[in-house]
Amino acid sequence: MLKTHAKYHLGQVVRHRKHPFRGVVFDVDAIFSNTDEWYDAIPEDSRPSKDQPFYHLLAENDQSYYVAYVSEQNLVEDQSGEPIEHPDLHDLFGDFEDGQYPLQVQLN
Repeated sequence: MLKTHAKYHLGQVVRHRKHPFRGVVFDVDAIFSNTDEWYDAIPEDSRPSKDQPFYHLLAENDQSYYVAYVSEQNLVEDQSGEPIEHPDLHDLFGDFEDGQYPLQVQLN
């Protein structure tokens, strides 16, 4: 069944359900829109369904900052109340307030 709307929104802080990283949503694909090579690199027993929203995140863990592409089923809302320190954050968003980041640029 194709889901018609995303659970998380731009500027929202989320965390991965299984892996130790957090991030800020900066784009959403209604269904999987990455490469087959990327998808096939995920172990088969862990591959998410392609028929769900996928989120582009400015992500961070204890060692680095990066961009992540994560299925909705693998995300949960971050409840820490802590800001994200990703160096590219302020290219898209304003200051952290009320647990999220306000969008500062127009996206297509």
